[in-house]
Amino acid sequence: MSGQIAVVERQGADRTDMRTAVVYLEPRGQEVTAGGRPTPRDATIAMTGREFVPHVRVILAGGHVAFPNQDPFSHNVFSNAEAGPFDLGLYRRGASRVANFPRAGIYPVYCNIHSRMVSFVVAVPSPLVAMVGADGRFTFADVPPGTYLLHAWHERAGARVTREIVVPASGLTGQRIVLDTRAYVPGPHLNKFGLPYAATREDRY
Repeated sequence: MSGQIAVVERQGADRTDMRTAVVYLEPRGQEVTAGGRPTPRDATIAMTGREFVPHVRVILAGGHVAFPNQDPFSHNVFSNAEAGPFDLGLYRRGASRVANFPRAGIYPVYCNIHSRMVSFVVAVPSPLVAMVGADGRFTFADVPPGTYLLHAWHERAGARVTREIVVPASGLTGQRIVLDTRAYVPGPHLNKFGLPYAATREDRY
């Protein structure tokens, strides 16, 4: 099964990096245990240079992500996602803590010390995840025939785009997904207490 993502950009906005887009299939009334790209249940997002690496990580719902601190100062990883909020507390270089992602969904992940640190864990309900190219093209391998919800997400597009599709035994091509990023405005998020970050806080660690 294959298709392409198209992006509607605000005039003058930077071009969206499609390689961080995520496209996946949610089976409807059937169980799928294989197909798509290899999707781990457990994974790692490192903290290095005041960044989360990688910026987007895809795992199977119910899995875990380790957050090792590779910086010479402390971090406090947290998420207020409705699907499963967590707070790993403050820990120093060389330590690693693990968060569980119990349900399928998008989990924005932040550091309570460094306001510019942002990553996303995308927990998916099946291994049917596509690799998206820089041109927005995507392909699923070995999709069993059946009915699915097709999900497409990019952080600049806000909510996921979802549609129902039927994949025949012969496969399905030409799926076109439009993501609208015109409403996206980069800006600060709140800390784990729901308050603005202190202007000088990240220089203390």
